[in-house]
Amino acid sequence: MSHHTGTAAGRGSASAVPRSPIAPDPLPYRWVVLGIATFTQAASCFFVQGIGAMAVPLQHALHLDTARLGLLLSASQLVPLAGLLVAGELLDRYNERWVVGIGAGVVALGLLGGSLAQGYSSLLLVLLVVGAGYSTAQPGGAKSVAAWFDPSRRGLAMGIRQAGLPLGGALAAAVLPALAASYGWRAALLTGGLVALTGAGLFTALYRRPPVLATPPVLGAPLVLAAPTAPDRSPSASAAPCASDRSPSAPAVPDRSPADALPAPDRSPSDALPAPDRSPADALPVPDRSPADAPCAPSAPLADRLRMLREPSLAKALLSGMSMVSVHGGVGVLGALFLHDETRLATGPAAAVLVAAQVAGMLGRIVLAAWSDRSRAGRYRPVLTAMVAAVAGLTALTTPLGHSPVAAAVLFVWLGFFGIGWYGPWIAHLAEAAPPGRTGFALGLVMAVNQIAVILVPPALGLLRDTTHSFTPAWAALAAVTAAAAAVTARSDRGRRARTAP
Repeated sequence: MSHHTGTAAGRGSASAVPRSPIAPDPLPYRWVVLGIATFTQAASCFFVQGIGAMAVPLQHALHLDTARLGLLLSASQLVPLAGLLVAGELLDRYNERWVVGIGAGVVALGLLGGSLAQGYSSLLLVLLVVGAGYSTAQPGGAKSVAAWFDPSRRGLAMGIRQAGLPLGGALAAAVLPALAASYGWRAALLTGGLVALTGAGLFTALYRRPPVLATPPVLGAPLVLAAPTAPDRSPSASAAPCASDRSPSAPAVPDRSPADALPAPDRSPSDALPAPDRSPADALPVPDRSPADAPCAPSAPLADRLRMLREPSLAKALLSGMSMVSVHGGVGVLGALFLHDETRLATGPAAAVLVAAQVAGMLGRIVLAAWSDRSRAGRYRPVLTAMVAAVAGLTALTTPLGHSPVAAAVLFVWLGFFGIGWYGPWIAHLAEAAPPGRTGFALGLVMAVNQIAVILVPPALGLLRDTTHSFTPAWAALAAVTAAAAAVTARSDRGRRARTAP
C-alpha cells in the first residue's frame, strides 16, 4: 500500500486531502524540548530534593534537631513566595529560553559558592539564593512544554516534564548521602552546582519556541508549518493589550485553537497582515495562544490579577495543591528519619527506600497525567484520586504497620506514587484553567501561594516531632488536612460537572 503526502494548503475539503494511516509528527522538535525541560527541572532541584535524604549526615555534621533540618528545606522555598510571581510575569513577556536558563544558572552559582559555606547559617543563606533561581524552573518549564503540545497530548507531556522533580530527587537520594558521608556536606553542594550548571547550559542552548501554523488544519490533513517564531523576541513585540482591557465590542476568542487564528469577520484578509514594523514571525500567534490571548499589559493592576484566584477551577487547584505539597514536604523532611528511628533501618537502606519512593513519584506523574488526557471526568479526577490514596497511606503509617521495615517501605513507595505523582495532572489542569493570555502569571500565582505551605510545613512538622517525640501526630495532621481538602474539592468538582451536564 502506498502512502501519499501533501499539504492542506489550497485544499477545499477534507476529502481532497490524501490521508496516511500514521500521520507524521508535525512538530518533532517538541520531544527535544520536553527532554531538555525535564532534565533542567531535575538539575535545578537536584540538591534541594536531596536535603531530606541527607537528613542523618546533616544532623550529625551540623548538630541539628528536626525543626532546624526542616528550616533548611524552607529556606530554599522562601524566595519563590514572591519570585514565582515575578517569574510568571517575566514568562508572559520574554522568551522562556532566557528566563529559565538564567534562573538555573543562578541555582548553579549559588550552590558552587555555597561549597565554601562554613556552617548552618551560611547554608541557609545559600539556599535562599538557590530558591531565587529555582523560581523560574517550575512555571517556565511548564509553560514551555504547554506551548509545544496540543491538549490531547498535553497531560502526558506535562507529566513527563514534571517527573523531572522526583527524578532529581531519586538521583540526589542515591548520590548525595554517600557524598556527604564520605567527603562532607560541602561536596554535596559542589556536585549540585555542577549538575544545575549543566541543566542551565542545555536549556539555553537547545530551547526554541514552537513554529506556527501557516494554514488552518483540515481534518485528517497533515499540518503545514510556517517559519518558527523569533527566538529572542523583544518585550515590545509581545506587549499586546490584556484580554481584560479590551472594549466590550472587541471580539474575544478564548476557546479557539492556535490554528484557528483567522482574520476577524469584519476585516479583510489584507488587514490581517503583520504591521510594517514587525517581522512576520512576530505577527503570527504562538501555538498556545489565540490572538485574544495576548500577554497582559504591564499596567494591569495587581489586584485585578489576584482576583483570578476566585475562579472556581483555580481555587480548587490552589486548595488541592497546598494540601498535597504539604504531604510531599512531610515525606521529604520526615521520611529518612522515620525509617531510621522507627523501623531501625540503617542510613543506606533508608536512602534506598526514598530513592524507590522518588522513582515511584516520577512514574506517578507520568501515569496519572496520561490518565488525565483520557479521563471523561476531567483532569482533576486523577488529582482527587491521589489525594484519597495519600490519606490512606499516611493513616497506615500511624498504625503498627508503619513500624515494620517492609511495610513502611511499601507505604513510602505508595506515598511516592500518589503523594508526588499528583503534580503531573494537577499542573496540566492548572495550565488549562488559567485565563487566556495569563498562563505564566496564573502558574506563578498559584505556585507562589502553594509556597506558603512549602515553607511552613517542614519546620512545623519537625517541631511537632521534637515536642511530641513521635511521628504519629505529624502523619495524622497531614492526613486530616488532605482529607478535608479532598472533600471540599470533590464537592466543587461534582457541582461543576452537574452544571455542565446536558
